[in-house]
Amino acid sequence: MTVALAMLLDALMGEPKWLWNRLPHPAVLMGQAIATLETRLNTGAAAHRRAKGIALVAGIVSAALIAGLILAQLGTIAQIIIGAVLIAQRSLCDHVADVSRALRLSLGDGRMMVARIVGRDVKALDTSGVCRSAIESAAENFSDGIVAPVFWFALLGLPGLLAYKVINTADSMIGYRNARYAEFGWAAARLDDVVNWPAARLSALAIAAAHLRPDAMRLAIRDARLHRSPNAGWPEAAMASVLDAALSGPRSYDGAIRDEPYVNPEGRRELGPDDIDAAVMVLWKAWALTLCAVALVWGIA
Repeated sequence: MTVALAMLLDALMGEPKWLWNRLPHPAVLMGQAIATLETRLNTGAAAHRRAKGIALVAGIVSAALIAGLILAQLGTIAQIIIGAVLIAQRSLCDHVADVSRALRLSLGDGRMMVARIVGRDVKALDTSGVCRSAIESAAENFSDGIVAPVFWFALLGLPGLLAYKVINTADSMIGYRNARYAEFGWAAARLDDVVNWPAARLSALAIAAAHLRPDAMRLAIRDARLHRSPNAGWPEAAMASVLDAALSGPRSYDGAIRDEPYVNPEGRRELGPDDIDAAVMVLWKAWALTLCAVALVWGIA
């Protein structure tokens, strides 16, 4: 019941600007803590940096578990509110839809808006590239921002939800394979892969089932391995199948082109704002099915 009501509250309220303009968002606080620790600990030889990164992850996860146990004592309503804050369905759909609206104004506006939700270079993206970037972000973040938090919240309560969010935040900040983070962020990246493993597959299943498309799940099983991430390929492949679009593929980071394979290469490569709108509808249908699954489990329990 707590998880289902948190999902509904998030869908209704999203992230009200009037609140977060006055108070720091919990994810921001997590990020600030991780950034401070990274600055102090990410020094020395490579072997030492990996050990320090492991210690950082162990420390922040332990702190999140303890904080969850303490906050859970505030009662059900408090847990519903905290859950709604840390589940991101409404804000994800709003951010993705913003790209569609901006792209209808101009390609430059579309590039500027999609840059807010992706980490790749956007200056050279054409219309299809902007759309593909937005749709990929929608699919991947449906897993990371909705299904995974719901899964761990339902399984382990508020401690599980907070622990997941701090792991995911750490991965987004230090889980990169570059000179600075390859060793220090190793533990964060590997643990994020582990905790997102079930949600990625459940996300693909939710997208396929919500559209009565068993072929979308079959394509996810076939093409997920083509993705650079062990998890993101699952919801992206299911989304690609439902939209009949080719996703992933070559992209640029820091001026360097990465020649990555397409997921669902048989799909359309010419995409427009209508495809982004269709992806948002996919998110809402999959969210509704996830909510029904949570309610069903609640009813059985």
